[in-house]
Parts: sequence; C-alpha cells; structure tokens
Amino acid sequence: MELNSQVLTLEKQEEVQTQDQRENSTLIDFKMVTFSLSGKDYSIDIMHVKEIAKAGRFTYVPNTLPFVLGVYNLRGEIIPILDLRLFFNIEVPERTENKLENLLILNIEDQKFGVVVDKIDKVIGVQKSSIQPPHPLFGDINIKYINGVVENGNRLYVILDVTRIFSVTSEAEDAQPVVRYTAPQQQVNVSKVNAEQNSKEEEVISTEEFVKTPSKTESNVAESSAAVNLDFLKQSLENYSKFYVSPVNETWFKRRADEWAAAHNNSYQIQNDSEAQEFLKPFWSQFSGTWWSKEYASNLEKALPENSAKQIIVWNPGCGKGTETYSLACILKKKYPNAKIRIYAQDTDLLSVSNASLMSIPNELGSEWYGPYLTKKANGEYTFSQEIRDSIMFEYHDCKNTNALPMVDIVFARDILSLLDNKSQDNVIADFLDKMKGNAIAFVGDNEALSQSFGFGEKTVDALVVYNKD
Repeated sequence: MELNSQVLTLEKQEEVQTQDQRENSTLIDFKMVTFSLSGKDYSIDIMHVKEIAKAGRFTYVPNTLPFVLGVYNLRGEIIPILDLRLFFNIEVPERTENKLENLLILNIEDQKFGVVVDKIDKVIGVQKSSIQPPHPLFGDINIKYINGVVENGNRLYVILDVTRIFSVTSEAEDAQPVVRYTAPQQQVNVSKVNAEQNSKEEEVISTEEFVKTPSKTESNVAESSAAVNLDFLKQSLENYSKFYVSPVNETWFKRRADEWAAAHNNSYQIQNDSEAQEFLKPFWSQFSGTWWSKEYASNLEKALPENSAKQIIVWNPGCGKGTETYSLACILKKKYPNAKIRIYAQDTDLLSVSNASLMSIPNELGSEWYGPYLTKKANGEYTFSQEIRDSIMFEYHDCKNTNALPMVDIVFARDILSLLDNKSQDNVIADFLDKMKGNAIAFVGDNEALSQSFGFGEKTVDALVVYNKD
C-alpha cells in the first residue's frame, strides 16, 4: 500500500512537471517595438509599425496642435510628424537646426503618422498573458493611452495605445485598438488583421500572425519572429546606409544577418550609422575603391570572352573615383590589344567624376602589373598612357535615368544594384539587358547575383561569376 502511494506521488510529480513545462513553453504571441522617452521605456504593437527612419527639416504647418512638428515627404507621401514627448508633456531636449530625429512610422486605420522618440531600441516578443493592466496611478501618462505594462529583461515597458492616441475624431475615447490587453485565459485572433496588413505591398515591417492559436507550433512562432527581425534589419539598412535587400543580394544578407546575431547576443538590431557600416563591411567587392592586385586582374582577364570585334564598348556605372575604371581599361587593352576600347564610366558623385581624369598614380604601381600602361612624367610621377586615358569617358550620370548609350559588349557594375531601391533595381537590370549585345557579359558585385528570373545565365570562371543574356 505504501509502495502504491509512492508510485501515485511520483506520477503526480511528473504530471505537475509536465504542466509546468507546458506553461513555460507558452508561445510568444505579442511583438512590440521598444523605444525610450526621457529615460523611460515604452513600446508599440509591431503590427502598427511600418518602418523606422531618421529625418529632419519638417515643414511647419500653422494652426496645428503644439505636439505636431510639421509634415514630411516620405518617398512622395506627405505625412504628419508628431512628438510624443510634447504630447505627453515630457521634457524635450533643445533642438538644433536640421538635427535628424528618430522616427517610428506608424500605420493607424490606413493613416500614416511619424512619431519622434528619443531612441529606438529593439523588437521584443512576450507572452500576452504576461501583460498587466496599467495602474490608475501609473506615472505621468494618462491611463487611457496605455494598453498595459510588461516586464522583459529586468525592464518595465509601457505599451502605448496608439489607436487611441492618434484618433483624429472626437470618438477617440471609445476607439478600440487592434490588439489590447486581454486576461491570461483569453485568446485574441488577429488573422483578419494580418491578412489586411499583408495585402499592402509597401509594408516594410512584417505583420505575420504573432497571436497564435493553440494549434500553432513553436517552430511557426520562431519563423515569424525571424521574419520580423530580418524585416526590421532590412529597414535599418535602408535608413542608415541606403542599402536595399532584394533577390540580388538576399542570399548574402540572410547569411550576414545570422553572423551578426551570433556576434551580438542573438540581436538583429542596427541602431546607428557605424553599426550599419560594420554590418555591410563584408559585402563590398574585392578592391572596391582601390587598385587591383595582379591575381584579381588575371582572374578578370580570364573571365572576359574571346571577341574579335574592332571596338569593345563597356558600360561602367558607379565608377567612383576611377581606380576601378582605369584598372579595367588596362585589362581590356591586354585582352583585346587590337581593338579600340571605349568605356562609359558614370557616377552620381560629381566631384569624383570631375577629378577622375586628374587622378594621381602611386609610384609603386610602376613596378606592378600596371607598368606597361603607365607613362613616367618629367617630375618622376606616373600617369596612365594617353591610349588608356582616351579610352575612358567619365561623366556625371545616374544609371536610374535613361542612358543614350550604344549597345555594349560588357557591363561592369559592381555593388551598385544594392544601393538602388527595388523598383530602380528592376529598371536598371532591364536596362542592362536592353543595352547588352547578344554575346555581351555582365559583372556585378561579389555578393550580388543576377538570377534566371531576371533573364540571365551565369558561369563561374575561377573566382569570378559572369552573367550573359539567357
């Protein structure tokens, strides 16, 4: 009898442990973007956050409420900019003229708003059951603007009710937010909301279904969380570095994002310009902005096709200061000694393009593979031969605009596609195809790719990938 009692006790313990494990593995069903105001932590339901940005020079609008800083042109859409600190009567640091402000771009009831905050922190996932209702004496903010409070990582976050805050009608008091605090035993189904959000093609922050039904698995939640982190990271790169993730560079981006998270305590966040530069440092092609090594020059020569044409025409958008263009001109002359070389080198940096023809040549290049293509001046300095210099036409031009170029044999466009928005990428790639002769080839960045979906075929020659018209 005593043994049976012990067995029952053990079974009961196992049952309790199993129950505890189930409770501890409760799905994360609420995502929020966190930020600070005057040293205190706040958050907003991520389903309301369209993107993050840095901006200044807002256009003042007279006869508006004191917390409205003005309006801002967000890629052709005029949106109001509101300062949450002024809205909540929180002390605001003295503004300097043209200072860039941290912005959260919100989508509330099909209306976009930009809100200024002190600092944007990160994306946090919590269990909805852990959200507590605000206390009536909760602090400086009126309780009607608070959805709840939640603790995470020893920090207490106030979840703002942005639907009520940004209601533009007298019905603000009765406005119902998309997701409010619910009691632990309740479940909130937001599939309809998610469907509406996902139907918007311009959505930057993913609004996948974070409030899960009990039938959803933890892997689904993990996938949703990863998608949100990646979307937030993409937008950060756009804002800080004008770097756009697309099918051109998505493989590299996902690999780099995992490396970044592993080195930053599983955080996918980029919070300033220097972090964005650090993230992108491995992306740029070999010898970007510098003189080429003999090995790289040799590999590029091998990748060039045989061509008996009397003239070789090259399009080199994004030529920068010209080191790439001059290096390419030398290799082309070596590969096609009997052909007339014509390189159309373009860039949007007027100063770089203007000074490219006056570039000073380091003396050490005279003893490198560049030697046969250099001329030594009377003062002992080197310059490129007249033939090399005559083969290049440097011009100020944005490749996004129409190009009055002849048909080309080679497109040499390293790393520039990733600095164009997705629509411009598609247009420029289509322009590549349109300008390329039937046997022409294209080079893009080391970490960029032109897939078959764009109409290209590819082959690898040693360490370089070459693209041709499919």
